[in-house]
Amino acid sequence: MTDGSERRPDSHPLSRKAFLRGMAAAGAAPLMPALVTGAAHAATTEAGAGAADFPLVVNGAATAVLVAEADDPAVARAAGDLCADVERVSGVRPRLVRDGAELPGLAVVVGTLGASPVVDRLVAEGRLDVSRVAGRWEASVTQVVERPVEGVERALVIAGSDRRGTVYGIYDLSERIGVSPWYWWADVPVERRDTVTVEAATVKRHEPSVRYRGIFINDEQNLTTWSHRTQETDKNIGPETYRRVFELILRLKANYLWPAMHPYSDFFNKHRENPRLADSYGIVVGSSHPEALLRNGVHEWHPWAAGHPNADGTLPVYDYTVNPTTISDYWRARARENAAYESSWTIGMRGLHDSALETKHATTVEEKVAVMNDIVAAQRQILAEEVGDRATSQIFIPYKEVLDLYNAGVRVPDDVTLVWPDDNHGNLRQLPTEQERARSGGNGLYYHISYWGRPKSYLWLDTTQLAKIWQELRRAYEHRVDRVWIFNVGDLKSQENGLSFCMDMAWDVDRWDADSVEDFVEEWAGRQFGRRHGREIAEIRTEYYRLAAELRPEFVARGQFSLTAHGDEMGRRMAAYQALLDRTQALGATLPPAYQDAFFELVEYPVHGAFRMNLKFYWAERNALAVAQGRGAGVNTYAKLANAAHAKEVALTTRYNSQVAGGKWNGIVNPYPSQIPKAPGRPTVVTVPAADTAGLGVAAEGNANGAEQPLRFSSYTRDVRFVDLFNTGFAAVGWHATVSAPWVRLSTDAGTFTDQTRVRVEIDWDGVPEGVQEATVAFTGAGGEVSVPVKVVNDGERGRRRARGYVEANGYVCVDAAHYDGRRAGGGAEWQRVRGLGRRAGAMLASPSTADPFTRQLAERAPQLWYRVRFVTAGTFPVTVFRLPSLDERGARRVAVALDGQEPVTLAGQAIATGNRGDAWARNVEEGVEKLVAALTVDAPGEHVLRVFMVDPAIAVDQIVVDTGGLQASYLAPPESYHPVFNRHAAQVKWLPDGE
Repeated sequence: MTDGSERRPDSHPLSRKAFLRGMAAAGAAPLMPALVTGAAHAATTEAGAGAADFPLVVNGAATAVLVAEADDPAVARAAGDLCADVERVSGVRPRLVRDGAELPGLAVVVGTLGASPVVDRLVAEGRLDVSRVAGRWEASVTQVVERPVEGVERALVIAGSDRRGTVYGIYDLSERIGVSPWYWWADVPVERRDTVTVEAATVKRHEPSVRYRGIFINDEQNLTTWSHRTQETDKNIGPETYRRVFELILRLKANYLWPAMHPYSDFFNKHRENPRLADSYGIVVGSSHPEALLRNGVHEWHPWAAGHPNADGTLPVYDYTVNPTTISDYWRARARENAAYESSWTIGMRGLHDSALETKHATTVEEKVAVMNDIVAAQRQILAEEVGDRATSQIFIPYKEVLDLYNAGVRVPDDVTLVWPDDNHGNLRQLPTEQERARSGGNGLYYHISYWGRPKSYLWLDTTQLAKIWQELRRAYEHRVDRVWIFNVGDLKSQENGLSFCMDMAWDVDRWDADSVEDFVEEWAGRQFGRRHGREIAEIRTEYYRLAAELRPEFVARGQFSLTAHGDEMGRRMAAYQALLDRTQALGATLPPAYQDAFFELVEYPVHGAFRMNLKFYWAERNALAVAQGRGAGVNTYAKLANAAHAKEVALTTRYNSQVAGGKWNGIVNPYPSQIPKAPGRPTVVTVPAADTAGLGVAAEGNANGAEQPLRFSSYTRDVRFVDLFNTGFAAVGWHATVSAPWVRLSTDAGTFTDQTRVRVEIDWDGVPEGVQEATVAFTGAGGEVSVPVKVVNDGERGRRRARGYVEANGYVCVDAAHYDGRRAGGGAEWQRVRGLGRRAGAMLASPSTADPFTRQLAERAPQLWYRVRFVTAGTFPVTVFRLPSLDERGARRVAVALDGQEPVTLAGQAIATGNRGDAWARNVEEGVEKLVAALTVDAPGEHVLRVFMVDPAIAVDQIVVDTGGLQASYLAPPESYHPVFNRHAAQVKWLPDGE
């Protein structure tokens, strides 16, 4: 049954076809990145009415670029980047002209409304259409105008509503001619060509969805190391690095920065060129939650305290209940110093270096609330006196314990933006009420795609699923959280894909929907590597994110995955990683040399690094199991493989830092930095002394050792099982196998091994009789014999053909939530499939996030999903709903299940982020799912309908598992059960070989 949902038509007609036409007009080479750019975001385009394409470079001559002397320095500077970009493409650099004298017959005219006489005159004459641009925030228009000024026959005019609107129009043109925003930060090559033209269509870039959009450089030890080694050896992140950061921010259509703030970095205002430079680029500089009024407490408080001792000579402490005057003077000095710049002022207070608020003379929550209110009032007075009308952007960030104080009664002025934090793992904790949504200051979001802290840190790779980001950002926007979006990007490098998506969402939140997030990756990859590779890279990245959703590589530890259940759960995961790496490297081998560095940075290193991180723990787990099984040679083999996998991971990172781009990125990537949390290092393994002995050991699938549990087979899933034969010594073991029934098939029935061999066992379904059958496989070698029992349930082809939905087999039913047989909307809400979300191909999301909860008459009123299930056993069984761990600290996280017409059972998930290690919230964010368990009663074997009901909005369901008595313990859900539509053919399981 189809769901009847419809995909919205593309509301941005420039997004694909128009840019492909633009490529053709530009004479793009086959590998040239597709010109699908920011012009398509929140944009409209109008046909050029047959006008000729506008030339930027023809016959070795480049069209000059005109910027009025009166325009903002940020505009002139970006126009200089445009000239450099044209030169990158063509080898010819346009002249940058600051007045209209001596212009040739063609020109690119760049100007801001109200600052460019040429642009203003064209508007006044009705020759430049600025509807939906003039008076808007950061909007712009690009339009070809005939005879704009005397002596110029034709001009490409880029006009912005304000300075950044003009800058974005400039960078949009750069991207349209083939210069990626990541040309420097990820070494994306610029394809050269002699003729450069752009389509003559009028393009309008409307107001962005979110006003302030930016990044927080945080936990930045690697970035600091790299900056000190390669950019400014006398500084630890200074103006030369920030110059590159500012340019990237603008090319990504962003405007906002919280700069680096940790002890190993120079604080931003240490180098006074930094704020001046930011303002000249048009970047709004703010500061994080512990950095009130642009003060970096880590570096600045102690020198200030030393220079402002108490009357008795002691040093003042950073406690407003003890030293309010000294602290206020400290804040005031920075407000006065930076008053001339476009800044975002963080108000409120926390302790130094992101610690909790210190209040010696306020111990109760009520007293601390009063202190915070006094702090906010004092800071507001400082800003009014020192900054005045320029202090238009003020934010209050209720992060960690400050959120508790805010909820307890802190009064934040109405014109201050409330910036709501996530739980540090990508789950929004709390969203504004209707009253808070009506605030004149609006609401913002502080969101992590990189994090240091409890319960575990993820700082190394970009591992947050884009569909997860979409889910949470969409939810924020639906609750009118649209004034500020700031993203914690750690060291910046390795977050290229995730950051690009975040900025794309912030620019136009409606451009990507639940069904098209992977399309973003295709388009983005096409811009970096050529559109013919976009789909392949998108599929690679989607699978990479899916595997990380099972478990982030930074979270890998001992004892997580099973080596014995469900076809070797951990081995299956490694097979998926191996296949992904093979696919990645095969694609990389087809790219020209110029693309190799960018491909390694953006595609191969994340995949390969995650593979190696998981692989070393896979071999370490095999090593531990080998010890427990009493193996001989296998113990040492797996120890060697674990150590080798770690060594290759280290070598891979060394390649990144010392070889890629000629060593440009020396120090930028390091899973094991010295001063911040590390990714898992070399796992501990053991070895045993060699002995000239031999012995046959057997471990059948489902057994850590021996064969107590039989190998189970179903005619629906048509399983492939395994038996591991291993050596208890070190001398070679010869072996052979016999089967008691001709319909039992082995991948091999004889051989010799030193440490182990894996035998695959499957059934000849054409030969096995119907019904329940039993057989044995006997393995003989080294003077011993072990018999492995086999149990087969064969319903025959008629049984398979009669199946209308999922079929119980091997003691369980496993359903992928996105593979539903039907769904029903209700009460203005529905279950929405989100591609690329969760541990499988997609998850079901209760939408919209603003819907009211359903708390009564669920069967009649609530949106529901249903799944047809054929049970072969009756009884009361546990059902586990795997839901993605979203939060709602002002509400609840509930979903309900029922079988047939039975009363729905409501399951309540974790709604609060505790911040503790080892509790339910910690387990949920580490595993990426929360397992909600109820009981279902199957009154009789046969066909039934499993129903899932929405109770609370914005909850996402990934998988549903019913244990009918045979479910083996595992980290992941078992393989999906047979379904005639969604899972008709059982996957042929592949395993990694014993070595590499």
